[in-house]
Amino acid sequence: MSDSDAGVLPDDEQKRIALKLILEAWDEAVDNGCAPEMVASSAIFAALTDMIENYGEQAVADMVADWPDRIREGEFTLASS
Repeated sequence: MSDSDAGVLPDDEQKRIALKLILEAWDEAVDNGCAPEMVASSAIFAALTDMIENYGEQAVADMVADWPDRIREGEFTLASS
């Protein structure tokens, strides 16, 4: 681990914390009267604009190019019980 990595959490821990905080913010937005569809659209917009700022338009376009197939194949579908 380099000095620049000191204090940085492992990727899986960062993802766990980030998702927890995002879901809490999502619930708060819904509790404050925002429709879940609006929260979802805003979250996707925020994620894409941040990714474009960091990686550029072409790189992000390449990253999401296979999303339609992945969505149709159920990768983002939560199993219902």
